[in-house]
Amino acid sequence: MPRVGVLGPYPPTRCGLAAFGAGLADGLTALGAEVGVVQTAADERSTAPQVIAHLTDGSPASIATCTALLNQHDVAIIQHDYDSYGGPDGADVLEVVEALQVPSIITVHTVLSAPTSRQRSILEALVRVADQVTVMSDAARRRMGEVYDVDLHKISVVPHGAPTLPKTRPSGRFGRPTMLTWGFLRPGKGAESVIDVVDSMRDVAGHPRYMVAGRTHPSVLAQEGEAYRESLVARAQGAGVANSVVVDGNYRGTAALTELIQSSAVVVLANDSAEQVTSGVLAGSIARGRPVVATAFPHAVELLGTGAGIVVGHDDPDALTAALRQVLTQPRLAGAMAAEARRLAPSMGWPAVAEAYLNLARRLTARRSAA
Repeated sequence: MPRVGVLGPYPPTRCGLAAFGAGLADGLTALGAEVGVVQTAADERSTAPQVIAHLTDGSPASIATCTALLNQHDVAIIQHDYDSYGGPDGADVLEVVEALQVPSIITVHTVLSAPTSRQRSILEALVRVADQVTVMSDAARRRMGEVYDVDLHKISVVPHGAPTLPKTRPSGRFGRPTMLTWGFLRPGKGAESVIDVVDSMRDVAGHPRYMVAGRTHPSVLAQEGEAYRESLVARAQGAGVANSVVVDGNYRGTAALTELIQSSAVVVLANDSAEQVTSGVLAGSIARGRPVVATAFPHAVELLGTGAGIVVGHDDPDALTAALRQVLTQPRLAGAMAAEARRLAPSMGWPAVAEAYLNLARRLTARRSAA
């Protein structure tokens, strides 16, 4: 059983990569692996037993210490996103990876279609030095080959992990049907687009409501406070739908979040960008067995293609309205979508995803031993 070091954000930091890091570390531990986490970009440092060090941005001594600790494991898994490390576009991560003496797996969260020259060079250098690279969708792997000068043989697809479904299903949904957008709140998730079509749902049975659930993303909060959240509330008031829109900033743990998602009639991901090849919210919604209506960003096109949801064009309020009405008014269709989501869910659960990473780690350690 390989000992695994994991580098990246980790709770109590509240961001998607921190949630991913915790899910992966816990999943590997549940399989019997010894896991040591080096936490990055931490205003709040974790005191969890798995966390063995904290990487301080811009500190050569911290980089050296953390690298040495990762080298005490058999394999190092490095989460990569451009804002997770110090230096321009997170370039400090290269110092860590280049100094590793153990096999490395780079988990790439963001694959840009039009990177800057520096962003391109950082990602290409990471792939070049890494023993293995994982992305979270076929679309991401294709983009890596089309946009970057990389060895595609190193790159494999491992789904974005998510909590598994509870053993017991919720007994039912009560009250107004809920259209739900969840996750850390920031511009670009398309909440405005959904608010703008809420009034057209007033004749749907049960008088559906739209809920935006989640704390403001830490980077947005640091730059502008709660101005964006307040703008959504003002938009709902201006559209005359304040009684049908809830902007909920409460933090929910895994169990409470799962309960909220499963109680929704449909999850709405009206992302503004057509760029996104990885969406943890999309994976988490499908893993909880819910129908999804999403704009046509690549990860949504890929995951919803077998019937777990409906994909609509960007900037097309009529299509968004029609898709939401279909799910809200056609129980058989909604049930079929939920059933397909539940069929897909096991492959996205943390047990399966952690097993995939553990298999990669075993393969790399065996290869290194045989060399």
